Amino acid sequence: MVEIKARAGDLVKLRLAREEMEGTLLESYDSSVLLVKLKSGYNIGILKASVFDCRVIKKYEKKENVKDKGVKNEKRNLPLIGLVITGGTIASKLDARTGGVNALTSTSEFKRFYPGLFDMVDVSIEAPFMLDSGSIGPDHWFQIATSVKKLINDKEVAGVVVAHGTDTLHYTSSALSFFLRDLGKPVVLTYAQRSIDRASSDAELNLKCAAKFALSNVAGVYVVGHADLNDNYCHALLGTKVRKLHTSRRDAFKAVNIGAIAKVWPDKVEFLSNFKARHDNSVELDAVFNDKVALLKFYPGQNPDILDYHVKEGYKGVVIEMLGLGQIAGPDVKNNWIPVIKKCIKQGMIICGAAQTIFGRLDAKVYSTGRELEKAGVIFLDDMLSECAFVKLGWVLGHKGFKGIEKVKEKMLENVSGEFNDLLTE
Repeated sequence: MVEIKARAGDLVKLRLAREEMEGTLLESYDSSVLLVKLKSGYNIGILKASVFDCRVIKKYEKKENVKDKGVKNEKRNLPLIGLVITGGTIASKLDARTGGVNALTSTSEFKRFYPGLFDMVDVSIEAPFMLDSGSIGPDHWFQIATSVKKLINDKEVAGVVVAHGTDTLHYTSSALSFFLRDLGKPVVLTYAQRSIDRASSDAELNLKCAAKFALSNVAGVYVVGHADLNDNYCHALLGTKVRKLHTSRRDAFKAVNIGAIAKVWPDKVEFLSNFKARHDNSVELDAVFNDKVALLKFYPGQNPDILDYHVKEGYKGVVIEMLGLGQIAGPDVKNNWIPVIKKCIKQGMIICGAAQTIFGRLDAKVYSTGRELEKAGVIFLDDMLSECAFVKLGWVLGHKGFKGIEKVKEKMLENVSGEFNDLLTE
């Protein structure tokens, strides 16, 4: 067996029995296997015993990152946007030793990896934290909203782009849609499924299109990302009507129960529907959230005692993803949810219904179970997405002035930020 002198992070050329391959050597937890990242971005494991030669093409050099504040880029008579960096793949680069990714932590690194962005616009950067989006929660939504407000109320800033991980991006876009009141400029969340140093990365197109949309004549919160699997253009999607519908595709985010607002290229925007135009008012921060809310998915045979648990633990509200048009187990089965729901509502819990399906809307009046639940006080949320409903319920219950089921119901059924599609007819 040939002696392997290369180390993790080195670019190597391997000679096997029938082929040669080139890639970056990664850390391997199996001493008998070489782990290699190919140019395609995929990792492959190769038994050391099958390697006839290993030649180092380029040794790994660790580069130290220097954190900075990310102040405004030097002026070149370009429009100015704000950029809020929160982490995720779009703010990451390949770790040549592990095959994973590390955060981009400085403006200089962003300039190096995204030169096209800095050719389009000047950038003022805020980085309240750097986290995988699976770790982001309500406290982080407050931080993002505060950073956005700081940037957006600068008269020189045309709009703000928020770089965010994909897994909870639609929760954050909903939160910002409610937290940022009287928003007169575009706030655009964008993402990447593959880091910028991969050949198949979606990061640069998404970021450039997000910047272009941040310069457009819209107001409100939007998500901008790949429209399809190709690198042709992006779609701009309303922040309260978007959901991640694929684990890994570059066009993971789609509008639900509504069309895309616009097609976006790095050099132009083509609007597809009506939109709220930008205005000069300063944004007001209404960042409140009662974290004693829950999102439950009803499944066949489920025990309704889960609601008693939430009452016992002090939860103030629950959104239940219901079946069909708003169905749940009724009096014909052992686990009858209706009496438990009625009891919990009498004890002061707010219970909302959202659709378990991706598309369509609830209609409580079609079946007797729905009519009984509505009469008991369940708030049926029409075509509002369940993730958005969870965020909105926490936001509504975070206001001390919204007390009692009727007041909460009134606010939950108010179309605050486009969370309902009043024109949906299916």
